Order: sequence, then C-alpha cells, then structure tokens
Amino acid sequence: MSAITNDWLSAVGEEFKKPYYTELYKFVKEEYSNHVIYPPSGDIFNALHLTPLHNVKVVILGQDPYHNEHQAHGLSFSVLPDVSAKDVPPSLKNIYKELHSDLGCFIPDNGYLKKWADQGVLLLNTVLTVRAHEAASHRGHGWEKFTDAIISAVNKEDRPIVYMLWGRPAGEKAAMLDNPKQLVLKAPHPSPLSASRGFFGCKHFSQCNDFLRSNGIEPIDWQIDNIHTAN
Repeated sequence: MSAITNDWLSAVGEEFKKPYYTELYKFVKEEYSNHVIYPPSGDIFNALHLTPLHNVKVVILGQDPYHNEHQAHGLSFSVLPDVSAKDVPPSLKNIYKELHSDLGCFIPDNGYLKKWADQGVLLLNTVLTVRAHEAASHRGHGWEKFTDAIISAVNKEDRPIVYMLWGRPAGEKAAMLDNPKQLVLKAPHPSPLSASRGFFGCKHFSQCNDFLRSNGIEPIDWQIDNIHTAN
C-alpha cells in the first residue's frame, strides 16, 4: 500500500495504530501474495491521494472495487482510461445516463473519472480491495472501519460538502452525517437491478451544483471528456 502523505494522514493516521488495522494489513498483504487482488496495491489509496481532505466538495460512496481485470484503480465507479465505451461497467453507464438527463452531459467514450477527483469529488469505496472475480470477498475484514473514519473526518469539516449515497450500504452511512452545513443526498444504486427504482431522475448532480453555488463554491464540471478519438 502506498503511504498517505497529504492532509488525510493527520485526519485518519491514528487508525493505522489500532489493532483492527494491524489485522487488516496482515490480511491484505497475504491476499496480494496468494491471489490476484484489485486494484493494484499502489492504487489502494488513490481516492485520498487525488482528493486531499481540504479539497473535498463532494463524496460519492461505492461499495467494493470492480473485480474484473484492468478496471479498478482506486476510485469508486471509475475504470482505467483505456477501457472502451462498450466495456464501461453497467452502473457507470447508468450514472452517465442520469448525468445526460439531469445536466445534458454527453456520454463519453470512457469511464475514467479522475477529472471529478481532481475537482474535489472524493470517489470512495467502503471496502478498498477485492479478490479477482469474487465480489465482496474483502468485506468484513476491517476496511469498513477505516473508511468510516474517512467519512467521519469529512463530516467534521466546518464547511459545505455534498454526499451522494447510492444504494442501501451507502445510505446507511447517513446515520454518521450530522453536520448542518453539509447536504446528504440518497437514492437507489445505479446498478441495472435498481437504477429504475429512483436513481434515474434523482437529479443529484444538479442538486449538488446548486448547493455548492448557493454557498459560494465553484460547482463541479461533471462532463467527462472523450479520450478515444475516432480515426
């Protein structure tokens, strides 16, 4: 695991000293030694590296990383830039559909969401690693405690921040969020199984930007640009 060196270290560094994290570290190290694990170990903390705590404007919570080859890179819902449009995971395709409906964003030819992270969107999974082709295989080993500490640190920030909680596991985190300066938005998960039950039409992206503007904060440019130019 690559070390955290920005302001997240002071916010959550005490977690590294706790017994649960010692056990988590042992478990994760053994998993990487004996199995194919995603994302690559150097990418585990990418969400924190790319979006320092002082830059966080929005939190989008995922569950665990994509578990197929060459997808996960440490940002929830995002895949590596050379994944083609046809191979973008279904949940992200539905996120793009909602963005198109809500804000008129065109649907890009890739699923690389680093542009959001660079603008202050913390793309955090509640579990940060997974065994290849085994969804949820690293749940219940301690990551949830660590990411709860991250969420708690954001909740303590004395400024407006937006949370987008999609699906039941993410929605349960609302109980941790009691900062009156911050906005919590909840909707069903964007997966094909549940997107039609209220994710489509939730208008979280426009609500988020309206909230940021109303507090004098630069809104997020949600449009992901095309990468693969047609010949």
